[in-house]
Amino acid sequence: MKRLFDFTISFLVLISLSPAILLIAFLVKKKIGSPVLFKQQRPGLEGKPFDVYKFRSMTDERDDKGALLQDDVRLTSFGKLLRKLSLDELPQLWNVLKGDMSFVGPRPLLMHYLELYNKTQLKRHDVRPGITGWAQVNGRNTISWEKKFEYDVWYVENQSFWLDMKILFLTVLKVFKSEGVSQDGHVTMTPFEGNATSRGTEK
Repeated sequence: MKRLFDFTISFLVLISLSPAILLIAFLVKKKIGSPVLFKQQRPGLEGKPFDVYKFRSMTDERDDKGALLQDDVRLTSFGKLLRKLSLDELPQLWNVLKGDMSFVGPRPLLMHYLELYNKTQLKRHDVRPGITGWAQVNGRNTISWEKKFEYDVWYVENQSFWLDMKILFLTVLKVFKSEGVSQDGHVTMTPFEGNATSRGTEK
């Protein structure tokens, strides 16, 4: 039932929002540059890798040695707006349509985090990752990694259609209020370095 819901709604939303998606793509290319999409490999269901898509929000500015500048330097004002309104996440509708992701589930993080999780935290990969999730409506990037993973595992163990509907409704409210977009002093959060320090980033 969940996969049918994901496929049907993502298909309909992609069609209905296609003019807006094309407009955002045009603006990204004009204001930030090409490519308009940010693509990165992330772990999905059972930890299997897939390519997640987002609208690009940062430039490719580099220092004299050719290294990328810090995220907060490369993040443009237009990119900040995209993130604030969660419009950078729209290309993930394609991930949902393909079956890589669901509308609701633990957010897909970075591949190298897999080896840092404990046994309980690995349960977050027992379901498809989501565009939004229980952790996102309960603090998003302003909560600790311990709490974020606690929320993710709670969702896995308590998921239901009505819980998903509640999370989607709360997500809309969070987007309108622009809550939890970033941790103080960071573009998102600091990197997750394992359970000893348990701090992290969600791109």
